Amino acid sequence: MSTAISQTAYNYKVVRQFAVMTVIWGVIGMGLGVFIASQLVWPELNFGLEWTSFGRLRPLHTNAVIFAFGGCALMATSFYVVQRTSQVRLISDSLAAFVFWGWQAVIVLAVITLPLGYTSTKEYAELEWPIDILLGIVWVAYAVVFFGTIVKRKTKHIYVGNWFFGAFILVTALLHIVNSAAVPVSLFKSYSAYSGATDAMIQWWYGHNAVGFFLTTGFLGMMYYFVPKQAERPIYSYRLSIVHFWALITLYIWAGPHHLHYTALPDWAQSLGMAMSIILLAPSWGGMINGMMSLSGAWHKLRTDPILRFLVVSLAFYGMSTFEGPMMAIKTVNALSHYTDWTIGHVHAGALGWVAMVSIGSLYHMIPKLYGRAQMHSIALINLHFWLATIGTVLYI
Repeated sequence: MSTAISQTAYNYKVVRQFAVMTVIWGVIGMGLGVFIASQLVWPELNFGLEWTSFGRLRPLHTNAVIFAFGGCALMATSFYVVQRTSQVRLISDSLAAFVFWGWQAVIVLAVITLPLGYTSTKEYAELEWPIDILLGIVWVAYAVVFFGTIVKRKTKHIYVGNWFFGAFILVTALLHIVNSAAVPVSLFKSYSAYSGATDAMIQWWYGHNAVGFFLTTGFLGMMYYFVPKQAERPIYSYRLSIVHFWALITLYIWAGPHHLHYTALPDWAQSLGMAMSIILLAPSWGGMINGMMSLSGAWHKLRTDPILRFLVVSLAFYGMSTFEGPMMAIKTVNALSHYTDWTIGHVHAGALGWVAMVSIGSLYHMIPKLYGRAQMHSIALINLHFWLATIGTVLYI
């Protein structure tokens, strides 16, 4: 993963912009989460206003942490990794700038419309049709920049991290287009193109694969670059990483029906979702073990490197979440766990333990290089951050 051209030849401006907004949206999104959690304890915090009620702010929280924080982290790291591993600058600075400003516009529109009650009512896809269209246009531009850069690469090989980023980009586009199909009746209102059980099945095909491809596959691309770079060791098994990739994208797309156990969904679809979820345990743990074993010969660095600790602990949470998920997909277990706080704990083990920690570790590795510094300002503060994040996440779940 060495570079054959000067680092100044890369487009780091857009990477820096996305990195900064990752931090800003992360603070906002997680602050909203704390606020709405407090509303459950102190209902007075709803303030008797509809736009500050739990029902309005909860979708804003999920969109902020998934698409604002997570999306900016993925775009920052994917633009960084694709340039470094392809040894070429992004194909278009202006299109990359459009992706950044367009994505921020989508987020700002979500911040405005969701508290006002303009929503499609679909979980993780609440944004109304005009914003959906803008999101689709920005996403196509993102795909053009990413894949165009790979086409222009100066290396024959496409690094495995880019395979994961590429799958995340393509499948997310497919999910968004299919699930957001709607019939507009006004500027701020539309109705789903589907109805009944079909609508529910498509929604959770989208909902689960938003987790599978946006919050898992994309961040695995991050892991496969930044873990070996921070550990200064090669990937433990490159062959296993390729098997991990193909198994994950083949199986994950089928697992959505496990969200709809004991509903009007056909029983064969529920059983298929359960079976595929259980099988997913194998590639998920294969990837986790591959990441962990990449530290062979470098475990001693964990004593002094809190950035590497962030990355390794994120892998531990990834392993835990991908064990718990298949178990909760089993119908008899789901009968006990569904509609309980166990589901919330499971989701946040993945969101805070896996997604947030691998993002933070990657940012701490990347930011000094983006700004031409030898290291972050304070290793002691990073260490404090690590322990606060780890203890806080464990107490949460």
